[in-house]
Amino acid sequence: MSETQATELKTYLPPATLVANATVSGMAAYQALVDEAERDYEGYWARLARQFVSWKTPFTQVLDSSKPPFFKWFADGTLNASYNCLDRNIERGLGDKTAIIFEADDGAVTRVSYSELLARVNQLANALKARGVKKGDRVVIYMSMSIEGVAAMQACARIGAPHSVVFGGFSAQALRDRINDTGAVMVITADEQLRGGKQLPLKSIVDEALALGGCESVANVIVYKRTGGSIPWNASRDRWLHEELAGQPTTCEPEWVGAEHPLFLLYTSGSTGKPKGVQHSTGGYLLHAALTTAWTFDLKADDVFWCTADIGWVTGHTYITYGPLALGGTEIVFEGVPTYPAADRFWRMIEKHKVTIFYTAPTAIRSLIKAAEGNPAVHPNKSDLSSLRILGTVGEPINPAAWEWYYKHVGGGRCPIVDTFWQTETGGHVITPLPGATPMVPGSCTLPFPGITAAIVDETGNDVPNGQGGILVIKKPWPSMIRTIWGDPERFKKSYYPDDFKGKYYLAGDGAIRDAKTGYFTITGRIDDVLNVSGHRMGTMEIESALVSCTDLVAEAAVVGRPDETTGEAICAFVVLKRARPSGDEAKKIAAELRNWVAKEIGPIAKPKDIRFGDNLPKTRSGKIMRRLLRSLAKGEAITQDTSTLENPAILDQLGQTY
Repeated sequence: MSETQATELKTYLPPATLVANATVSGMAAYQALVDEAERDYEGYWARLARQFVSWKTPFTQVLDSSKPPFFKWFADGTLNASYNCLDRNIERGLGDKTAIIFEADDGAVTRVSYSELLARVNQLANALKARGVKKGDRVVIYMSMSIEGVAAMQACARIGAPHSVVFGGFSAQALRDRINDTGAVMVITADEQLRGGKQLPLKSIVDEALALGGCESVANVIVYKRTGGSIPWNASRDRWLHEELAGQPTTCEPEWVGAEHPLFLLYTSGSTGKPKGVQHSTGGYLLHAALTTAWTFDLKADDVFWCTADIGWVTGHTYITYGPLALGGTEIVFEGVPTYPAADRFWRMIEKHKVTIFYTAPTAIRSLIKAAEGNPAVHPNKSDLSSLRILGTVGEPINPAAWEWYYKHVGGGRCPIVDTFWQTETGGHVITPLPGATPMVPGSCTLPFPGITAAIVDETGNDVPNGQGGILVIKKPWPSMIRTIWGDPERFKKSYYPDDFKGKYYLAGDGAIRDAKTGYFTITGRIDDVLNVSGHRMGTMEIESALVSCTDLVAEAAVVGRPDETTGEAICAFVVLKRARPSGDEAKKIAAELRNWVAKEIGPIAKPKDIRFGDNLPKTRSGKIMRRLLRSLAKGEAITQDTSTLENPAILDQLGQTY
């Protein structure tokens, strides 16, 4: 498709009925908000912070930019995130309203009202305090999707203890590194998790992580009894959650914290080995979580909102634990996987719970397209999806064909799709359509959220004209931005406010292009060595380090991404062994060993899809690995670049063979 054709993509308009009732109704209303932010940036954010957040002590200072890039927002205001999500909704008469509809892996449904959720959160907050957890202490949460997981996050927020949730699919090593980096005093986990009918370990992985050393800060491990499976027990350290809650009062005065007090740390892969502890504030983050839920999802009092993400990722933080609850919404929390007991689980659940807003990842959509095409019985048209009014996608760009299918077969051609671009670091949506305003183009995340100054620049930080690709930046600080990397302010500056742009602009790490006619943004992929596999960021360096740490076998490894029709990107590893290059069955066996090793070191999501063996890796004369060449090999493209500098051209054939 040529550039000129690319701009002729079909445009879809939001339905008139939705426009009429939307919180941001029509493009003129969108533009008015953008203009307001442009005229009076601080005044705009201050107005919204007063509208969407309840303050114990009102703020008088909006933005403090005295020490860039360490910006502060609403710094002299005090609040509590849990009070904002629970108590204030009860105070406005929503105590009996359902806050969470929890559907377990086996289909059992539990409903919890705002009053019930608050009582649970308070009991747990009191239990944490009784175990000596105080304001500022870090708590690591290693749990699967559950009411308990959300309550644990809210209980930490209630007492001012920053939480760090670690996704339940991460390995003992990855968990150990995060406990060690945060200096956590407590881990909250479960005996096991249920996924797709299987009982999978959690508590035994926590034990393994703590045994690796460097976690001496952990005084207690609180265990939620989910399956009743047999688990090791350390009586001096381990506590059952139900026993800890027994007898705790259901009231707990919130800890009123300054707006800049860290609400949570969440680790994300960088282009260098060590994961980065992204630190978020309480006030600015909560504002954007509530605001984007109100405008991007147009959340109404009678909506049933379902975000399918896991609480281990930022999407589960912003659009499960904080955003919908801050607005007094009803939401679904789902324990299982989209393909169990069959690949129509999502559609059946939408029908059963009358879901109105559905938010999921392109990878899930692509794998469900595949399932529906192979088996008509699990096609979305077999379920009644008429309750849906808005669809959303998150985690990675959605390809136009998957967008069209989602629009037609899930939304029945009547539901706008909000293709949301944002990151762990941005705290909430930064480029997205608004469902009652923005004309949609499949594959494009369209326009910046009002108040976000997104732009595309070249390597020196100069704006590039629309129609030309470049580097995505955000030019002004915004309330929910990352505050620092925990314990490493220098790395924060280097990673996000690099000298290339004189330290002025936030660097998203993604390439993008704006349409020459519409100004719409399309994300073109990472500019650093970070892959996006099924919406999860994976640093190539991290996977390379894991492979090379298999010291008996591996001498050298290089990892690149290649396009994959289901997961978006697939991990391709080029490996040089400490022994002769294997072939045939032997190569298959070693490849399986290496995959299992990476799963153990990082987690199953980091397993390379392709493993290729060579006598050595292609390098320049100065010894740099020619990654561009490896990317071409991974894609199976004809090699067009100059390979005359290679000392051993035969390796190109070797590295073409996948195991």
